[in-house]
Amino acid sequence: MALLNDQALVDVPPELRDPLTHAVARRDADILNTVSLALENGNVALAYQPVLQARAPDRIAYYEGLIRIFDETGRVIPAADFIHAAEVTELGRRIDCAALSMGLRVLEDTPEIRLALNLSARSIGYPRWMRILRKALMRDPALGERLILEITEGSAMMIPELVTSFMTRMRRHGISFALDDFGAGHTSFRYLRDFLFDILKIDGQFIRGVATDPDNQVLARALIAIARHMDMLTVAEQVETPEDAQWITRAGIDCVQGYCFAAPTIRPPWEEPPAAETGS
Repeated sequence: MALLNDQALVDVPPELRDPLTHAVARRDADILNTVSLALENGNVALAYQPVLQARAPDRIAYYEGLIRIFDETGRVIPAADFIHAAEVTELGRRIDCAALSMGLRVLEDTPEIRLALNLSARSIGYPRWMRILRKALMRDPALGERLILEITEGSAMMIPELVTSFMTRMRRHGISFALDDFGAGHTSFRYLRDFLFDILKIDGQFIRGVATDPDNQVLARALIAIARHMDMLTVAEQVETPEDAQWITRAGIDCVQGYCFAAPTIRPPWEEPPAAETGS
């Protein structure tokens, strides 16, 4: 069989040279197009998950608003299918704008709650995102005191100088900051000291199964100690079992979040009617 020479390879369509890569790229493009169309049509919503006080889990510290994007049939498009590809494009900025707009409206309409919203560091310099935030703060200067912006560890460490400068400016409006997914990336502890986040959220990989996993127990204790030393509130993410919740509470965590307590729900939990009384 004759071997293909270099020129022959050039003439072969990309999908035949590497069909798997071509198929993945085509799938990603289709998903991003679907997400873009959903944003244009307003087929988005926030799902709310409570962050609870660890030693008093009936008390809600704040809610996290997680964006949900729906396809043309009304089904949720899993974030894992698009978020990484969208992050490096303008589509990621549009997603952040949609989440911020919805979250700020919730804070304006519901003065009794605090709400955390996810933010990519790339959106900090995006003019539309900043306009949305500034206009809301002009309408209600006290609104910032109930807003928490969550920035993932990987995103924050990508452009630390920009993030620290932004945090300094926004703290003047009372906005708090949470470092999300802590432990999942490659943190520079020098930058962690410079950031001075208000909240540190420990990545779920260290929380799942912590009640029986000695390695996770050592790591969780170390991360809690780092946060305590830097005077940050600690949140355990993805707490899924009562045993893990009990262990991490005994280890000194401040707050817990996860399916053990409540799943994210599009219907605002604070609007749920009280349970009907039952007769004796």
